[in-house]
Amino acid sequence: MWIANNWKEYQVLDASGGEKLERWGDFILVRPDPQVIWNTPHNHSGWKKKNGHYHRSAKGGGEWEFFRLPDEWSISYRVLTFRLKPFSFKHTGLFPEQAVNWEWFSDIIYQAKRPADRPLKVLNLFAYTGGATLAAAAAGAAVVHVDASKGMVGWARENAAASGLSDAPIRWLVDDCVKFVEREIRRGNRYDGIIMDPPSYGRGPKGEIWKMEENIWTFIELVTQLLSKDALFFLINSYTTGLQPAVLSYMMNQAIVKRFSGHVTADEIGLPVEESGLVLPCGASGRWQR
Repeated sequence: MWIANNWKEYQVLDASGGEKLERWGDFILVRPDPQVIWNTPHNHSGWKKKNGHYHRSAKGGGEWEFFRLPDEWSISYRVLTFRLKPFSFKHTGLFPEQAVNWEWFSDIIYQAKRPADRPLKVLNLFAYTGGATLAAAAAGAAVVHVDASKGMVGWARENAAASGLSDAPIRWLVDDCVKFVEREIRRGNRYDGIIMDPPSYGRGPKGEIWKMEENIWTFIELVTQLLSKDALFFLINSYTTGLQPAVLSYMMNQAIVKRFSGHVTADEIGLPVEESGLVLPCGASGRWQR
């Protein structure tokens, strides 16, 4: 398992009864987590000091209950700063487990030898609030950030400003990812690195439906057409239960290695839990590297 264990301002304090207890900077949140199917004693003092608790409804969805929690606040990871706020369906605007992937591709970008006038080009699809975009830009890449939500792209730009990356070579695009990729293929544009973090289910700006299990294979085949002949990496993240690491590995070997050589690794990603000393699983990632 790849573990995101270099955070200073974020921490999973405990996990029990379908919920995780997290510290986000100075504030403690309790949020539901379907992976937490065990019931262990709530011994950690943080359970009694929470600033926010997302209660899931039996009918679907849920709502927040707040205890002295500001509308917005920030936390940092190395040189990056992220603005946080609790919003619908339990999210805060950041997936901390992805830091383990930021470090992986950032190292590749740092080590890549490119002319000063031609930075490594990275495409970030389903880019959300820009964690991967900012990590790639901070490492020296020129990034194209694509997400179907105007609000998320705006939030990502705020994170870029907070991280001192307002002037970094980032293109911010509100677009349906599939249609954008199809246009880029026709334009002849190519990328040295591709990151994709597709949702299990989603809709594009004009109501286009995305279902991970039904669409991911054909989309991987499509997106690989955007890899440059000297491409260095490709990353796929999955929070969909049926897409285990071995499935990601199989698809990436078929779609990428046959054309570009290199090698694929895939594994679960996770976060350490303070109370138990164990690791909370948080999805899976597949990585291709030349």
